[in-house]
Amino acid sequence: MALLPKNVLPLGRARELRRQRGFTLIDMLFVIALIGLLSSLALPSLGRARDRAQATSAMGTLRLINSAQLNFAITCGLGFYAPDLPTLGMAPPAALQAFLPADLTGAASVIRSGYAFAVTATPLEGAPAACNGLPPGRSSTGYAAIADPLDPATNPRFYGTNADGTLYEHTATLAGSMPESGAPALGTAVK
Repeated sequence: MALLPKNVLPLGRARELRRQRGFTLIDMLFVIALIGLLSSLALPSLGRARDRAQATSAMGTLRLINSAQLNFAITCGLGFYAPDLPTLGMAPPAALQAFLPADLTGAASVIRSGYAFAVTATPLEGAPAACNGLPPGRSSTGYAAIADPLDPATNPRFYGTNADGTLYEHTATLAGSMPESGAPALGTAVK
């Protein structure tokens, strides 16, 4: 066997070291391009899934508002409904909780899960005071609750409900057209 200089490796050993070096620049660029392609294919599906989840959450929140209004009317409003969301956030005396959680009652219109929610009602002049501090003449015989998406270009699902408890869906806002009871002129009932 011939002696080789110190910095020269036998041919078999040199090939083995080349195989152990790892990825080349071309390999890395290919992997990055593949990850980019897969990401671009997945993003539209992710956006649609987010929009569906927000719409489902909006319907759940409107059902929660319906339940809170019914609870208010039975326990505190003497058969009348609350005129807005902040009223549903006021707990009756000796109660541990309000009719709705604080994240839904901070203002007349609240934002939650990609939707803006609002409750409106026409006060009835002869309505009695409610047990949670609502003065006389402020409660109503009905109410309208709406949920409008924050980004209607990607999520064109608008929802509304009223004292009847039925949810309605439309491609434009139901604000102004949702009656306090009965079916609206626009939209379809959600089954």
